[in-house]
Amino acid sequence: MKVDRLADHPEYQNRDARLTVLDRQHLETVFMLPTFACGVEEGLKHDIEATMASVHAFNLWLDEDWGFERPDGRFVSAPIISLADPVKAVAEVEFVIGRGAKLVCVRPAPVPGEVRPRSLGDPAHDPVWARLAEAGVVVVFHLSDSGYMAIPALWGGSGVFQGFGKRDPLDMVIMDDRAIHDTMASMIVHQVFTRHPKLKVASIENGSYFVYRLIKRLKKAANNAPYHFKEDPVEQLRNNVWIAPYYEDDVKLLAATIGVDKILFGSDWPHGEGLADPTTFTADIPQFPEFSLEDTRKVMRDNALELLGDLHRIAPGVAHLTVPA
Repeated sequence: MKVDRLADHPEYQNRDARLTVLDRQHLETVFMLPTFACGVEEGLKHDIEATMASVHAFNLWLDEDWGFERPDGRFVSAPIISLADPVKAVAEVEFVIGRGAKLVCVRPAPVPGEVRPRSLGDPAHDPVWARLAEAGVVVVFHLSDSGYMAIPALWGGSGVFQGFGKRDPLDMVIMDDRAIHDTMASMIVHQVFTRHPKLKVASIENGSYFVYRLIKRLKKAANNAPYHFKEDPVEQLRNNVWIAPYYEDDVKLLAATIGVDKILFGSDWPHGEGLADPTTFTADIPQFPEFSLEDTRKVMRDNALELLGDLHRIAPGVAHLTVPA
């Protein structure tokens, strides 16, 4: 028997229906992040003009259907910014800022180029980072098709990105969180935060265990090449980056590593890695005396609103959630 999941779940596509679910889940605000749209840039990496046109079309739809930021403040939707064409990327940033965007989603991947890929830290992208920093708009790195499936393919894996369904376990083991690790490394080592110290970055739906490997390697790089780093790279991670751990992750360890102020509660509802009742994430937050009630509130609400520059909002006893569009 064929099951029409969309008919049974209008909240997947309808904003008003989703608001009803938010109320039922006792959620104040959600971050809406792209799902299938995260595969556009990889699929069109050899056609930069088509990439930029497709991303703009997606952003138009996202604002019309969900709103980057509407007066009710319930959904904060993240348009996509592709850096493949640095000039058009600046124009797209101006477009979404003009429509009230508080978040933008940038693919955690090397940037396609006409000759060869570029690092996210390439100075060609500085106008984008500068404008986002100036506007206080947050850069979100969300799980995407980062082109990394070519790596497990070298070992006989499928080489095909699959967000859903059965996957070759070798793909999962080899790929894991390499893309977000390398993304943060490129931002820090190529000194994006040195040139743009007010830029705010969040890693969402990537877990948190990459943080510890990254710190180890940043320390080693800074020790071996101190002439390269104008600032402590680990401190830049702690100052400029917010992390949304999976609910299985060690939140206490993460707080001890980057500080409780940089942790974001997230539950990718309705995906399998989410929670049916998102606010039960509190069960994975250490209890007093490790975490105070104030610390728990920071993780569940205040850190996200402070990240957006919206902490003045008054709505006690509620939480925020990161979910896909």
